[in-house]
Amino acid sequence: MSYLRSLSRAVRDPIISALTGLFSHGPTPLANTLDFPGDPGLLGPDSVSWRVLGDASVFIGGIRALVIQSAHAEVVAGVEDHSTYRTDPLGRLSRTSVYVTETTYGAMPEVEAAIQVVRQAHRPVHGTSERNLPYSAGRPEMAAWVHNVLTDSFLAAYQAFGPEPLTTAEADQFVLEQTRVGGLLHASPLPETAQELAHWILEHPDRVATKAQTSAVSFLRNPPLNPPVKLGYRLLFDAALSTTPADLLDQLGVQPSNRARLTGEKMTGTLRWALGASPSWQLALVRCDAPIPAGIFRQPLPAAAT
Repeated sequence: MSYLRSLSRAVRDPIISALTGLFSHGPTPLANTLDFPGDPGLLGPDSVSWRVLGDASVFIGGIRALVIQSAHAEVVAGVEDHSTYRTDPLGRLSRTSVYVTETTYGAMPEVEAAIQVVRQAHRPVHGTSERNLPYSAGRPEMAAWVHNVLTDSFLAAYQAFGPEPLTTAEADQFVLEQTRVGGLLHASPLPETAQELAHWILEHPDRVATKAQTSAVSFLRNPPLNPPVKLGYRLLFDAALSTTPADLLDQLGVQPSNRARLTGEKMTGTLRWALGASPSWQLALVRCDAPIPAGIFRQPLPAAAT
């Protein structure tokens, strides 16, 4: 048995290192969350969001969101003009990951701090897009595009690659829960059902192909990463495309491979086996003194939580 455990670690540890490396280029989220015992945060242990965002499919959802967000002419102009993603290719992905983790699982002081970080980052992001329209990241409609695409992407990834698809009612509940996060960012509009959300994105009037979109998608397709990390990233990227509507794929100029869906299933299965459910989810459950689901967590918690 000891030999088998050692063999399992020998296989699992490189997977953990390569794939979590995609999302580990930022601060550690929830570092002080146990300082707020009993605080359920914005969503709470009984939310659908804790389950969805605690699953391995969240890796695919995060990449999908970055790709689709570039379909908005003014949002992608802001990214191209103000983001450091070309010199820090994983920084944007990691910052998104930290923001999602803290607004989902954090105690309310942590949620509010994460929102404040985003607001501060958005203040200098303004300018003129290549179609000669002004943009500002603080505008409710631009914040809505970013937030709504993120929500839709996490839901699409979970429905395709999660352990079990949500029911229609659960999917709608997830979307409704996420409007609480969007509301803190003053994003508007915020569709309240999964169907309304998907329709809002597909029919959005500011979905316009631009040179900035082409540049961003080209970079996201083939970022300058070291070979083991790039291999994992490209497989996740392909899986993300397999969940994207055809109309958006046509605009973005990308197509998934024939095996993208199967690859996504294998990748999330491997991640679920190697990493288990999000340790942030487990840590939040400990903070709330809520029941811990058996058999889904793999990673050790900080000593203070055990």
